[in-house]
Amino acid sequence: MGMDRNTMIGFALLAILFFGYFYYTRQGQLALENEKNHIQDSINRLKPKTDSILANTDTTKKDSTVNPISAFQPDSVTNIEELITLENNVIKIIFTNKGGQPKIVELKKFKTFDGKPLILQNGKLNRISYPINTGVNQTANTADLFFKAQQVTKVGNKSSLTFTLQHPDGKYIEHQYVLPDNEYMVDFNIVVNGADRLITENKINLTWQAQAQQVEKDIKHENIQSNIGYVASGDYDFEAIGSGGDEKFDKPVDWITLKQQFFATAIIAKNKFESANIQWTVPADTNLHIIAQAISNCRISVPGGAVANIPLQLLYGPSDYKILKSYGNQMHNTIDLGSGVFAFVKYINRGFIMPVFNYLDSKFASYGLVIALLTIIIRLLISPLTYQSYVSGAKMKLLKPEIDALKVKYGDDKQAFGMEQMKLFKSAGVNPLGGCIPALLQIPIFFALYSFFNSNIALRGEGFWWAKDLSSYDSILDFGYVPVLNFLYGSHISLFTIFAVVTSLLISIYGMANMQDNSNPVMKYMPYIFPIILLGIFNSQPAALTWYYTVSNAITLVIQFVIQKYIINHDKILAKLEANKKKPVTKSKWQERIDAMQANNQKLQTMKQKANKSKK
Repeated sequence: MGMDRNTMIGFALLAILFFGYFYYTRQGQLALENEKNHIQDSINRLKPKTDSILANTDTTKKDSTVNPISAFQPDSVTNIEELITLENNVIKIIFTNKGGQPKIVELKKFKTFDGKPLILQNGKLNRISYPINTGVNQTANTADLFFKAQQVTKVGNKSSLTFTLQHPDGKYIEHQYVLPDNEYMVDFNIVVNGADRLITENKINLTWQAQAQQVEKDIKHENIQSNIGYVASGDYDFEAIGSGGDEKFDKPVDWITLKQQFFATAIIAKNKFESANIQWTVPADTNLHIIAQAISNCRISVPGGAVANIPLQLLYGPSDYKILKSYGNQMHNTIDLGSGVFAFVKYINRGFIMPVFNYLDSKFASYGLVIALLTIIIRLLISPLTYQSYVSGAKMKLLKPEIDALKVKYGDDKQAFGMEQMKLFKSAGVNPLGGCIPALLQIPIFFALYSFFNSNIALRGEGFWWAKDLSSYDSILDFGYVPVLNFLYGSHISLFTIFAVVTSLLISIYGMANMQDNSNPVMKYMPYIFPIILLGIFNSQPAALTWYYTVSNAITLVIQFVIQKYIINHDKILAKLEANKKKPVTKSKWQERIDAMQANNQKLQTMKQKANKSKK
């Protein structure tokens, strides 16, 4: 293939956009670093609350000395924590009567990267609480009070559990939980009998706290792929976890979620929160294996009257597009299939890549084979443009002698050379940008696949050849902590990444061997530099992505050889170029303007030359 200057420009643009994409995925962290003082203030405000929460949630022993509202709890024997389990075949939730709330959540069909049970919430930080009036100028948080638990009941396909906080005069508060079979979404209803006395100004200030524990192999990559998501005023948005932050909403909020790479914990208000704010922190010590800790304060408007029913929902589950889409509340948007300046690629994922992937998944057991077939299908679809690119390169190579002659003729007059070169291209019927089109077309496809492979939970834990988990990097050697090496390359060797880099280099070598203009050192060496830089970037990327890139590169090498050797007829192309030159050229208005500009420039140069001679 002849690699013309414009093809090289397209290649360089691909590289720039590629690196820009990785920069974008980290820009949330960089922006937060620039606001370090602001975030530190948020952390300082949050720490005392967190310490208090940890102390409260860890209390499992009898406490008969402190009873904040004896009217609700006349019997001190009730001040003992009891645990009750509500479960179906996909999720197990252990509730505590202290606060009548979930304490420990296990996803039964998933394991952590090292094969342990996947505990999405472990009781150390998660908490649901709101203040109630207990007397004149007295309040207490529900999370500090001991409810009475009823027996778990099941009606049809739904299991239910109710906690009651009873007052002697008939007032009560109920926390009702309903868990359908095969569901990760729990209906959570707060019923307040005596709301006009227990709730101030018909408002509930509900605090929801959650902690995301590391469950993937690479905590840094999991952090990058995690976020705080929400729907406010009907629009979905999210904030990168970064190193911490906060967000305030003075408008209605549908839900807030703490989303990890492949799992999510969320609170949903069926009638919307009136307003909300959320703060989240990220412990600097990675040995704690914590992705983020979040505290949300949600304001709920309570209908007037003695009895109030507040319908909420809690989600503890996988970030599975099909599952989240079924809820009909935009929760599926938490799966990052393309966002920010690259938001348009989500339509490529949703409209093409996901349906094709799911179809192949239903036919083949090996995800490695599914990815390879997906790659072949993509390459077949863009093959007509790829062929035109090679034809364009062949044409440019055949025109090289004439282009070289123009360089000699016009010397340092770059403008005149450029004009004559464009005339040559037009007369020969050559599009100088033809070689760029396939490279530019593959940019959105690559970014779509980058998002897809980083967010597709179907790949999690699925092995292929030596890769134990296609959703994470593959490794044939781990060499631990080596400061400079870890910074530039990583702490392991990814064999799929090496294959991707080697095949990229082979493509570059083949292209450079057929390049008609290698006088520009930048264009000359860029194709070699780009694959080497990929070695460091791809090393920590999912094996699914590097396997795709390897297969795609291998296909490119085969296509290059076959088209050059057996399909492109250089004699036929040369004859067509000569025939095009003999055809009368009809000038467009744009070309007429260019010619007029060139004529004016030529007149100005002639006048300057005459002026200089007259001065002499």
